[in-house]
Amino acid sequence: MTTAVLSALPEEQEGLAAQMDALRVVRHAGRDFHAGEWLGRPVVFALSGIGKVAAATTAAVLVERFNARRIVFTGVAGGLHPDVRVGDTVIGTEFMQHDMDASPLFPRYEVPLYGRSRFAADEQLVERLLAAARDPSTSTAVLFDAETLARFGIDAARVHRGLLISGDRFVSRADEAHALSAALPDAMAVEMEAAAVAQVCHDYGVPFAAVRNISDRADDQAHVDFPAYLAQVAGRQARALIAALLPMLPP
Repeated sequence: MTTAVLSALPEEQEGLAAQMDALRVVRHAGRDFHAGEWLGRPVVFALSGIGKVAAATTAAVLVERFNARRIVFTGVAGGLHPDVRVGDTVIGTEFMQHDMDASPLFPRYEVPLYGRSRFAADEQLVERLLAAARDPSTSTAVLFDAETLARFGIDAARVHRGLLISGDRFVSRADEAHALSAALPDAMAVEMEAAAVAQVCHDYGVPFAAVRNISDRADDQAHVDFPAYLAQVAGRQARALIAALLPMLPP
């Protein structure tokens, strides 16, 4: 039962392939897929690239070409909910495209012909991601020194679960973040891929879940905070979380 781990950017999967046995790299659809075994379990790592279309293409390839039977998306996101702070982890339980609007033909946010605006994560995968995110090996206190934590204002990072919203736009203005929060007050964080992958997995009947580490507050500082956080924090955090998660999955 092949597990696929999908991310948008190289930093979010840095060092993962080095942990695999019998590694082979397959070039397909303009992407490199790293397939092999992790603790005896078949695993494939892939980079989707940024945005919903790129993510959907990669997810479909993982199912069709690599026979993925579960997909986990990992990476960073901008925090929206007032309880979510930089350094926190959000496990997506539902996914929505915040830029989907086919009104007046269909209600705003509803995906045409699906009769729904939200796609649910697989409950078992969510529970395992929660356990991995709460494992001592993935805590920011273990992974980072005091200087790094202070640089990004990370203090007692917490784990949340809830709605992740996706759109083909990097949200980096406070007014836009506030508008999203006002329209979707239960949204925990905003990013650019997970809802598209959730829809593909819904179509194929493949379990899906996503975990996002909060790199910024999707406000006017996002464009400054994001690159630094990605380089100094996100990769190490993602590697620790996936290393904790994979042994929890059924073989």
